[in-house]
Amino acid sequence: MLTSSSLRLRTEAMTILGGLRSTEVFSVYADALSALDDSPAAFCRSYARLCQFHYTHGDLGKLFAREIHYDTNVLTQNVDKPVSADVRAAADFDLYTINALISLSGSDFLDFARKSYRSCAELFDALPGFSAGTPLPFGNCDGLLQMYRKKGSGYFARANAFTVIDGIPQPIANPDPIRLSDLKGYAVQKKAIRDNTLSLLAGKNANNILLYGDKGCGKSSTVKAIANEYADRGLKIIELPMDQIKQFPAICSMIERSPFTFILFLDDLSFTAEDERFVALKAFIEGGVAGKPHNMAIYATSNRRHIIRENFSDRNGDDVHVRDAMQSASSLSDRFGIEITFSNPVKNEYLYIVDRLAEDYGLELPEERLHLLAERFAIRKNGRSPRTARQFITHQLALENGDKEAETGEN
Repeated sequence: MLTSSSLRLRTEAMTILGGLRSTEVFSVYADALSALDDSPAAFCRSYARLCQFHYTHGDLGKLFAREIHYDTNVLTQNVDKPVSADVRAAADFDLYTINALISLSGSDFLDFARKSYRSCAELFDALPGFSAGTPLPFGNCDGLLQMYRKKGSGYFARANAFTVIDGIPQPIANPDPIRLSDLKGYAVQKKAIRDNTLSLLAGKNANNILLYGDKGCGKSSTVKAIANEYADRGLKIIELPMDQIKQFPAICSMIERSPFTFILFLDDLSFTAEDERFVALKAFIEGGVAGKPHNMAIYATSNRRHIIRENFSDRNGDDVHVRDAMQSASSLSDRFGIEITFSNPVKNEYLYIVDRLAEDYGLELPEERLHLLAERFAIRKNGRSPRTARQFITHQLALENGDKEAETGEN
């Protein structure tokens, strides 16, 4: 085992993974080691914080491994290029140092303290402890490079789904887990989106897509399902809320530097022609000097094909005025290479969706009865749609569960 002094010096000399010094997991170890040169009280405070961090986060070896995964460094920026002997040796040095930190248990730190403060060594006998962490799954530069090539690296390695808050993409803790198999019907629409996404993942030309049409038909769900379907191939989704649209260039800059592939998701777009956000977004999408990153496509949903809200007054006036108004209305939607329509299903399509959902959820009702109830439910919900079908199935399952509980209670 390294001495506390030599280990502390090694942590200061880290280069390739030196960015980890700004992480909390690194600082709790470094502070406890530094406090050994301060005073018993300072060490006790730092050691207590280290213990608390262990109790809160569990195996800190796994936490270190995640922080290395999320790091951006010389290796991540040149992951497919030859690595010099100097860089390789520096990475090996850093990994050995971090593994040495992880291997320390609470009793090891207390032994260090007894040697540093011999006059009060018995004090440390009563202090709590913790177990050593799990060693890193990559012990040298080659192993680390292999991990970066397989799993990617950097900020966006933290999650598969993000939303932009105050200009910063934030990981979504519990993203919608919906998959394409959960969405019934609309096979043509799903295929068009899938084909475009596969082209994007292959590094080929891919279009921006506008999904428009009736509410409740699965426009947003389809985008989320596509992202989930190909998450294991490095596809990420970033939802950009309307109030964050001016952050578009900054987000694109982050995306361009990332090894992952991205869907920038603009959900439920709706503007007036004078809305400054409309003007800004129109300029950003294939209108700006920089252009969009090669590893990103924009998928937007709207209830309107031309996205902006029009009034009858917009179509009044001379021919020039009307033509200008119409061109302004279509100027944003024209920037989407693919437009996909989602319309409310007709009766047979609606009942097909109901049947498939009933199969998935194990709802057993005679077909005639199921269809009758589904139609009644649609009338009460103001029309047929995939959302209405799903709500109907949920409602019927709740009724069944209620009936079963009532029967159990009576028995």
